Amino acid sequence: MVKRHNKDNAGRLINQGENGCPARATKIGPSTAYEYCSERLSPFGGLLGLVKFMDAVKFKEIFDGYYKLPARTPESGHFNMVYGIIMLLFIGFNRIWHFVYIRIDPMLCSIFNVVKLPYVTTYWRYVDSLGINQGKSLLDVMSALRERVWQLCGISYRSIHINIDTTVETIYGNQQGGRKGHNTKNRGKEGLRPVLCFIEETREYFTGKLRAGKTIGGEEVAALIRSFRKYLPGCVKGVILRGDGEFISWEAVKAAKGEGYDFIFGNKACNPPFEASQWYKTRKKDTLEYNEIMYQPMGWEHACRFVVMRIPKEEDSKSKQVQLELLEDERYKYRIFVTSLKGKPHAVIAEYDKRADCENLIGEAKREGLEAIPSAKFASNYAYFQLVMLAYNISGVHSR
Repeated sequence: MVKRHNKDNAGRLINQGENGCPARATKIGPSTAYEYCSERLSPFGGLLGLVKFMDAVKFKEIFDGYYKLPARTPESGHFNMVYGIIMLLFIGFNRIWHFVYIRIDPMLCSIFNVVKLPYVTTYWRYVDSLGINQGKSLLDVMSALRERVWQLCGISYRSIHINIDTTVETIYGNQQGGRKGHNTKNRGKEGLRPVLCFIEETREYFTGKLRAGKTIGGEEVAALIRSFRKYLPGCVKGVILRGDGEFISWEAVKAAKGEGYDFIFGNKACNPPFEASQWYKTRKKDTLEYNEIMYQPMGWEHACRFVVMRIPKEEDSKSKQVQLELLEDERYKYRIFVTSLKGKPHAVIAEYDKRADCENLIGEAKREGLEAIPSAKFASNYAYFQLVMLAYNISGVHSR
């Protein structure tokens, strides 16, 4: 059987250059009409949600109430300068020079109600005019913003975990505060060593500061712990501090006890004499063993609880001659912690191990722009550090 088709189908064809289209296309195809658009479109559509969020939390009201103004007053106003830098970091550009790419973006210009954004040097000069006072006031801005967001979202944690850690920002110029210290990726190079504190429950930056590139001391850790109280939301009544061996000292323990915080710090200096008869396993087949003791290190005012995990060292199977260890301690690796927490040692150590996520948060903050050093002045970099972390918190809350 032969089917006949109407070969005269010219009437059904539509030229792509024509404006008319019989029906709205659900996808781009041969019949989709096209033409030039006189309006320049913005690729940063996510900024609309950010602007809505800023309006919902009344960010300008918080900023005007807590931000300490620097001596230099820009023509665009302090809020627009800080808001512009936050927008830059939110988009994904982590250096002030990147303003050149978005200076005439229609969405950004409409947000600030201008034809084009100020020159890049305007933002750089503003950052260069900031100092320690502006950096500390930005912590107050973040604290007030946290309180308001928690209230709007119905968050009311009675107890929170605060993870404390340091990182390294390698510098390649002549920035103030640079020191040679522990820098595994760039050995021998100078760097800065900021300290950062995160709330585990919400994964937000709590407080911290930019520091010179040297190991943090006990008195500095104690001062940091004593500053936590003014940044805590009103609903929080209990705090558990967690830090690695860099933060253990009597000054830190005393400050935590004085503020009424529980704590668990890694140990790198003390050598408590654990009772040999007190070692236990959580399961019979486990190789890990746990112990605890009340011990007073030299220079400490009173004894504290130390818990420990010991891990058998792996034997070298390739070696033909096995040399037996003379001492029992040489057959194990030890993880020792000082703590005020109650419960079995294995439960306390498991509680500490949840702190590992802090490294991921620091990595996110670095990608946000934490490693960008815009000025040779330490005070300006100190303030910029807090600006980056403010953008990090806003980005995290907005995405959630």
